[in-house]
Amino acid sequence: MTKIYIAGIAMTVFGHHPDHTVDSLAGEALQGAIRDAGCKTSDIGVAFYAGMTNGPLQGQFAIPGQVVFSKIGIEGIPVFNVENACASGSTAVHLAVQALKAGSADVALAVGAEKMNIADKRRAFEIFEAGWDVSRAEANYRNLVRLGEGVIPPEGSESEKPYSRFMSIYAALCRHHMKTYGTTQRQIAAVSAKNHQHSVHNPFSQFRKPFTVDEILAAPPITYPLTLPMCAPLSDGAAAAILCTQEGLKRIGVDKSRCIRVRASVIRSFTHRRVDEPEKNIGRLAAQQAYEIAGLGPDDMHVAEVHDAAAMGEIIQAENLGLAPLGQGGLCVERGDFTVGGRIPINPSGGLESKGHPIGATGIGQLYELVTQLRGEAGARQVSGAKHAIQENGGGMQGIEEAALAVHILTKD
Repeated sequence: MTKIYIAGIAMTVFGHHPDHTVDSLAGEALQGAIRDAGCKTSDIGVAFYAGMTNGPLQGQFAIPGQVVFSKIGIEGIPVFNVENACASGSTAVHLAVQALKAGSADVALAVGAEKMNIADKRRAFEIFEAGWDVSRAEANYRNLVRLGEGVIPPEGSESEKPYSRFMSIYAALCRHHMKTYGTTQRQIAAVSAKNHQHSVHNPFSQFRKPFTVDEILAAPPITYPLTLPMCAPLSDGAAAAILCTQEGLKRIGVDKSRCIRVRASVIRSFTHRRVDEPEKNIGRLAAQQAYEIAGLGPDDMHVAEVHDAAAMGEIIQAENLGLAPLGQGGLCVERGDFTVGGRIPINPSGGLESKGHPIGATGIGQLYELVTQLRGEAGARQVSGAKHAIQENGGGMQGIEEAALAVHILTKD
């Protein structure tokens, strides 16, 4: 089997970048990845560009990758544009892996970049409204919100400010987990407090302010049980990864001691499962497939990055990845299992809630954190002895789950 390695990876600081364009952000990430790998842009044989905002927010509805890459020094090679909602960046990496395995190149590039902070934030929020079947938007919304029925929001726990309707959907998923397994708002707040504590030590994080659980609970409400620090912000940013076969590593002379092996790369799409069939959850099935490919299991993982656009996402995905028993993710985070120094640290980067969520760059940003951890270069947030890592990144909604979901397993080979 062809072995695939991440030879170079980099990201910009995620956040609000009024003086940067999507091109300049992508260029910064690319140059960082090039320096990290110790190669040249001319060594790259194929490139994948992930982004959602180029069209609706910048007007570049077609060929965004070719346009961005032409401005940052890449041309003449095959370029593919990738859109899979919030899983776009991870999908670009997955396609890079497949291209290398197919032998069409021995060095591949995946870049994700977004410029989401614009004057009219309403337009940015509308991006998320495209992440489901727009022809059935109202029916989708009613069906998903219905999952939260039976949990009555306390008075004063609903914001009067306009937010994406996906916040109400995230809240409904929270409420369903609460009434099904007994998860509490305090446990969900514990996820957010942990991730904001982790982000203090991440120089690339959008937010680096620590919060206690009580401060999270007392923060401005979004929609029960979610408060503002439990939810990912609008973010600008970019991330880039250079992947190689063993032959590619030799050809460009990369220092293999810092290369991290991609042991499994899995993408799955939703199924029309019922809400009482958690064993068929897209995340659970993708994780099982990835573990089988890698020849590893949940107990072998030392660190994880999961998709927490809302804090509840970490609890749900920890259970799907087998890092916590079904229904016990809240208990695990509350007793410190997912904290750096705990049994299985999750989101040492700070997660999407703190690090930020520039849609197309998010998945590659997660992989940046895991590569940094496996190299032992994470500083104060370093997970001791990390050799195996897992990433989960979901995008959009179909049925009652993510429309697309990626799982990658990385190892220090």
